[in-house]
Amino acid sequence: MTTTTEAIAIPTIGRIPVRNIWLLMLYASELYRELPKAQSVNVEDDPDELPNLVAELLTHAVERRMRRNLSYGYQHRQDDLNRVRGRIDLLRTERRQLLQRGRVACSFEDLTVDTPRNRFVKSALNLLNRIVSKDDLAHRCRNLAASMERAGVTGDPTSNERRRPRTPLSRLGQLGANDREMLAAAHLAFDLKLPTEEVGASLLPTPDREHEIWRLYERAVGGFYRAVLSHQGWKVRQGLWYDWQVQAKSEGIDAVLPKMQTDIVLERSLRNDPYASQRIVIDTKFTSILDPGHHRNQTLHSGHIYQMYAYLRSQECEADPASLDSSGVLLHPAVDEYVDEYALIQKHKIRFATVNLAADSRTIRQQLLRAVDANKEPSISTS
Repeated sequence: MTTTTEAIAIPTIGRIPVRNIWLLMLYASELYRELPKAQSVNVEDDPDELPNLVAELLTHAVERRMRRNLSYGYQHRQDDLNRVRGRIDLLRTERRQLLQRGRVACSFEDLTVDTPRNRFVKSALNLLNRIVSKDDLAHRCRNLAASMERAGVTGDPTSNERRRPRTPLSRLGQLGANDREMLAAAHLAFDLKLPTEEVGASLLPTPDREHEIWRLYERAVGGFYRAVLSHQGWKVRQGLWYDWQVQAKSEGIDAVLPKMQTDIVLERSLRNDPYASQRIVIDTKFTSILDPGHHRNQTLHSGHIYQMYAYLRSQECEADPASLDSSGVLLHPAVDEYVDEYALIQKHKIRFATVNLAADSRTIRQQLLRAVDANKEPSISTS
């Protein structure tokens, strides 16, 4: 079924209408999974308040963390000391003739609060101070950043720390609840600096901007499903690599045969039976789902269909029952019209769906859930 969406004055990114980019950022963030359900629904309904919400959560977490002292970490240092500490640097000691002055060059680990995590949080406070709309929140951000400076967090995050890889909080070591909330909010604070169509202080080439938005859309869809469906027994994985099931090969094929990488994979066992499981492969594209056709007005993009077909058919294996009838979803933003169609191809149901990013948050939520519903019983709850 396809229906034309009502034309309203909505900002666009390229050809894609997006009512509020904050909502995508919320879904893509670790913070969305850390929020209590009631609070996450409230911010979904009013995503314009996202910067203020991030500042509220970050300042609250930092205040609690500082009452119990900031987390310490070890920092590698080299110094000339009057006693041995750690390992002796013999070359430096001899070259500078330190022993004649009663000193020795040492390399050691120093316990400090000036860690990359704490520097990252302090920098996030300084960033939020400039973008929140409430004066009292800006004042709290400034004061807490100054307090962290006085406590010993004197450095600034390096460019690598500021760009930080998107490592899930669960892989950052043992973190307390305060640290998890603090880091999740700090990560989202840096993500608030996104490319837009408006005039700003810096320029970004169009291809890079479009790539950033496409990556944001992919992370937002994956983050939404992980937060909403995980408690229903679904495992949500992003960026899985698939190998071709090669039965024979030449000597040099491994060097040139590309692997396949999926955007999002949903999987769960049904009725506690490992042989009755459900798998949904989702491919996100930040483009129109329909292209001009030669003999028709518009058609689905054939390359995207071939790609999904390869994902599903290439993984079929008798030892993996879920692979034999796994489903696929091509999920695009809506451009001019809403699309929700499917085709059953060699036991694999492929769904072609759009999500209207120009709609309100409740509609977006319903469309995201509907895109992965009705693939196989039992259906996914939309409550």
